[in-house]
Amino acid sequence: MSTAGTYPHPAVPHGPRAFRLRIRRLGPFVALAPAATLGVVAWLLLHGNTATSRGLTGFAAVVLAAPVLLAAGIPLTTESGRFVMGVVASIVLWLVVGLLAARRATRSPVASWRDFWREFAWLAAGIWLGVGVGLMAIELLLGGVAP
Repeated sequence: MSTAGTYPHPAVPHGPRAFRLRIRRLGPFVALAPAATLGVVAWLLLHGNTATSRGLTGFAAVVLAAPVLLAAGIPLTTESGRFVMGVVASIVLWLVVGLLAARRATRSPVASWRDFWREFAWLAAGIWLGVGVGLMAIELLLGGVAP
């Protein structure tokens, strides 16, 4: 049996302390699921793509799944090294977001995965809002109207 925190007694299996500990341990890895799902959707949309709408939707899914790609300059360059760096940094970002969401969700003595997903949604929404603002800034500053 495992001990949770600094308690002298082991956690009761399936009890509140054990469940909180499970959320704290698995939360960072569970937070990778939405990004991985978006990544798979993006790959399916972009693979063999010939339509503009699929291309735009696929690109949006890519930058929502891996938001650090914008900081790596991916819309402006296609270097594979930058792409890999952006994806790895995005994985680290989502792990940190999952860790923060798990910590915030387990502040309550009776925490659940629903609490985790609520905290995760607020943190992810902030990241995705930043991605949207970044894409709009790129379009406004560099897009320009072609003559």
